[in-house]
Amino acid sequence: VKKDKNFLYNIVTGDETWCFQYNPETKRQSAQWKTPDEPKPKKSRMEKSKVKPMLICFYDSKGIVHKEFVPPGQNVNAVFYLKLLKRLVRRIRRVRPEYSEDESWRLLWSHRSTLVTDYLTKNHILTINHSPYSPDMAPCDFFLFGKMHLPMKGKRYADVEAVQKDCTDILAAIPADELKHSFDMLLDRAKSCIEAEGDYFE
Repeated sequence: VKKDKNFLYNIVTGDETWCFQYNPETKRQSAQWKTPDEPKPKKSRMEKSKVKPMLICFYDSKGIVHKEFVPPGQNVNAVFYLKLLKRLVRRIRRVRPEYSEDESWRLLWSHRSTLVTDYLTKNHILTINHSPYSPDMAPCDFFLFGKMHLPMKGKRYADVEAVQKDCTDILAAIPADELKHSFDMLLDRAKSCIEAEGDYFE
């Protein structure tokens, strides 16, 4: 990072998340202002819906690069991830011409099957090692998906298509400067992780 000021901003990162047809509000969202003398409102216990399309999304400091919803019944395995990666690379060539040269961008992604790693090596795609069990070091987890899910909580969608449309609209509305800042946050988190020697920290 010290040698290349654009290192962080040439990272493409991605992950997957469930998008629920109904996801209860957080306690903060559902809180109602009451005077000390008023009784606390009774709240019915609501659970997440079983209808939940899976979204896979990749982004960089400039915006959303590629996203897709996994078709119902699709086996999400190494073969699927390889095909997904090929679609991602084709998409990058279209929307990020500055990444057209070998080793001009880096992929931050936790999937490391042999099929995937062989493809990355063959196509000269640089990667950043990332543990799949460290959400605090994954921009999709500590920034992007939280940003998307929060305004969806408490909504009931008519069908899967409505869920997918809202996901798409929310992602498209995230300001570019916030996306860029999430990579600055990644650097700060990496420094904290190094200082903590890999131990848990808040």
